[in-house]
Amino acid sequence: MTNPAAASSSSACTRPLARLVLALLTALAACAAQAGAQVEEALSASVQNSMHRSVSDYPAPHLEFATDVEGWAWLADMSSRLATKIPDWPTRRDFLITVQYEASRAGVDPQLVLGLIQHESNFRKFAVSSAGARGYMQVMPFWLRQIGDVEHDLFNLRTNLRYGCTILRYYIDRENGDLYRALGRYNGSLGRPEYPSAVIASMQRHWLWNPLPANEAEPAHARVGANITR
Repeated sequence: MTNPAAASSSSACTRPLARLVLALLTALAACAAQAGAQVEEALSASVQNSMHRSVSDYPAPHLEFATDVEGWAWLADMSSRLATKIPDWPTRRDFLITVQYEASRAGVDPQLVLGLIQHESNFRKFAVSSAGARGYMQVMPFWLRQIGDVEHDLFNLRTNLRYGCTILRYYIDRENGDLYRALGRYNGSLGRPEYPSAVIASMQRHWLWNPLPANEAEPAHARVGANITR
């Protein structure tokens, strides 16, 4: 015969555990990225070698601007926009410098990369999509085998951005500069307008940067925020 007191005690003990499990599942769902996935395809030897060289070279990231004034104005402006997503200033600074450097190095607009990251992972370093894409730029793990090193960590800031920008550049070249089709390939949704439109809209709404003409009498910080489209 079941002891009512024991049953009540057991039930009381399991309720907190159930709540904890539910909370963990909710947290995991929140960290999952709402993204598609690049499709694994055969690469020519020349493309594979070129992309391998790109992801294997790790010079120290730095801002790529014509002048230091313009670079620091960009960094201050982007930092003010990103503060709610990445509150810690050193982390935010390193993130932005790496985005600007890796995008410029790959020949991709850094503002586009920021829009893509916002839509792909919402600036969550450890985001994982249902398809298994990882990190800020939601890079699929098969790229490690195809163009890099299986030991590379896609949750590492520089590694993720290096791969993501290299892959996006490859898709832009493959589509002869057609950005919408390139973004569709990046997301694994080629031919559908939703993803390219969302990334472009994110860039235009949150990340446009059109620096004002330099004015030697005007300090860089005075121009911070002047180019935000509201």
